[in-house]
Amino acid sequence: MNRWVSLTGFLALTVGGGLVLGLLTAPGAWYAGLAKPAFNPPAWVFGPVWTALYVMIAVAGWRTFERDRTGWPMTLWWAQLGLNFLWTPVFFAAHRIGLALVVIMLMLATLLGFIAAAWRRDRAAAWLFVPYAAWVAFASALNASLYLLN
Repeated sequence: MNRWVSLTGFLALTVGGGLVLGLLTAPGAWYAGLAKPAFNPPAWVFGPVWTALYVMIAVAGWRTFERDRTGWPMTLWWAQLGLNFLWTPVFFAAHRIGLALVVIMLMLATLLGFIAAAWRRDRAAAWLFVPYAAWVAFASALNASLYLLN
């Protein structure tokens, strides 16, 4: 498969999937009514942050796919994407803050696993996940705080 076609596919899947999920499960009155911790960012921050992260996730996935389509790093990449795409409807559509906390903690563990597994094979792909892992660690703390406050 042409490298640029596969990159386009990874971008479409990751950025497009995140966009579709965001549009289908946009925070509404339920989220607005939750008690929030002092460190909760303003709503406008989430869109640009997630867009940048989804581009980095896609590029890391594409690089990994180009090196080894069936290896452990690629398996972890698919697992994190599934957990990422699961968290949004669990939290925003089902309003299951506690279950979403379990999902996001599993996602964080998977991200760290990807970084460790990719490190030896493709440091660039591993580094592309570092801001993502940092954001998900922050989002995990936010999710936990929302759970405790509500």
